[in-house]
Amino acid sequence: MGYRADASLCISAGTTFSEIFTVLARNSLNTAPADATPMTDEDTNMKICAITMVYRDYWALDQWYRHYSKYLGARNLYVISHGFDPEIAKICPDASIITIPREQLKNFDRVRLRVINGIQSGLGNLYDWVIQTDADELVCLNPNTYSSFEEMFKTTNAPALFALGLNLAEVEGDKPLDPTDMALAHRSTACVTGNYSKAWAVRKAIPLRWHGVFCGYRKTADFPFEMPEDVFFVHLKHANLAALADTNAVRQSVADSVGEEWSVNGWSNPGFHAARFFRKTAAANELPWDEAKGLGYAQIRENPVRDPKRGIVKPPFINYVCRTTLPEWFRSL
Repeated sequence: MGYRADASLCISAGTTFSEIFTVLARNSLNTAPADATPMTDEDTNMKICAITMVYRDYWALDQWYRHYSKYLGARNLYVISHGFDPEIAKICPDASIITIPREQLKNFDRVRLRVINGIQSGLGNLYDWVIQTDADELVCLNPNTYSSFEEMFKTTNAPALFALGLNLAEVEGDKPLDPTDMALAHRSTACVTGNYSKAWAVRKAIPLRWHGVFCGYRKTADFPFEMPEDVFFVHLKHANLAALADTNAVRQSVADSVGEEWSVNGWSNPGFHAARFFRKTAAANELPWDEAKGLGYAQIRENPVRDPKRGIVKPPFINYVCRTTLPEWFRSL
């Protein structure tokens, strides 16, 4: 059983991953102050953590922190802050915050993947499972099937897991969200999507890449594409129009500052991408939940992309399978 003692870690440009994990290991396993919270549930020896990386996406980070704190405990959450930002600690007071430099944005997405996968790999030495998502992504378990992530993980032998993607939307008639509102309690319109049927949890040092896993060039044919029933990957980006406007402004300013060398999809001209999402969501075929879920599993789970040239196994890029209304149990998450 482990304990977390210190809440933050600031990494300079020359800090190595070995140095990072020396600190994380010391803080997570070796020190146990009197008021420390155990990293494991009383009824299981399984240790689980979640990790994300963020830059000024405060509303989404608050959603992420509150959601995963409920399941894992805040002291098993790791937030990589891209640049020093004291607001992160206010939003995530009991998480471990790792600050990395924000001096160079060229090749940002490639560097970001290497950093978060490197830290994820190190955490795999301390935890049985590591959950990795963006700040606006929540993995949701049907409480009628699973009471916890521990219970769900015990049902699989796979080294990595995927989940059926749901792109949640704010639509006409939805009330604006208050700062304390959880999006899932007030939003129910979603598009079933292959693009967000992402890999989200690993129990070995397996990098996540391009919404899938990098398993090696010779292993793509046999690597398990496991997508458990009643586990859903909910993307919140379009669920709060006010927060979306703020996020889009930040993304556009970052893209503008880098200029022509910027190549991260969705950051340049984010307003266009958002308008297209709402237009295509409105035009998508609407199905009842059970039919929508079944169609999603049929089109996405049964058709993984196996790319031996890149060593990647990932979901198919089917962005608008259908539109549906989420069942009531999502509101309680």
